[in-house]
Amino acid sequence: MPRAGLTPASVVREAATLADEVGYEKLTLAALAARLGVALPSLYKHVRGVDALHQKLAVLATAEIADVLTAAAAGRAGGDALRAVAAAYRAYARQHPGRYPAAQRAPDPADPDHLAAGERAVGAVRAVLLGYGLDGDAATDAIRMFRAAVHGFVALEAAGGFGLPRDTDRSFDQMIAGLDRAYRSWEDR
Repeated sequence: MPRAGLTPASVVREAATLADEVGYEKLTLAALAARLGVALPSLYKHVRGVDALHQKLAVLATAEIADVLTAAAAGRAGGDALRAVAAAYRAYARQHPGRYPAAQRAPDPADPDHLAAGERAVGAVRAVLLGYGLDGDAATDAIRMFRAAVHGFVALEAAGGFGLPRDTDRSFDQMIAGLDRAYRSWEDR
């Protein structure tokens, strides 16, 4: 990419691609500058530093996840919606192993774009849970349960943490079926 074509948005998009290739923890300004073919100080015209870059990457990844989850939930309800949203979440984590960790960062209250993206991502899951009759505090607990289960699964899977000889897709499906049962019987507790 020519130096004249750099913008803050293009720098962040290239950082996201680089993170997917080398890993989030290896994303540095020096590596990004080399990738873009510019001197490191040139990046500071577009991003204030590595923390700012990671923040912008968190916004991008959170917005992407929100889009993916919203699309997966569209036109579905109940267990069908839950399975589709969980599968979309897992697929995003697999397709974007470098930017996915950035999306786990809690939205920065000082960043309206990050807050909006976070609200959209949570809103997609909340909409699925409304189909189970879960709202208010119950929905908050159920959203946390969904995120802990699905994120935990994809994080362990990405780290090679499943060594038992059983298909992980089956295990994932069983986990989502368990969430479905839990949500359907929420008020029975």
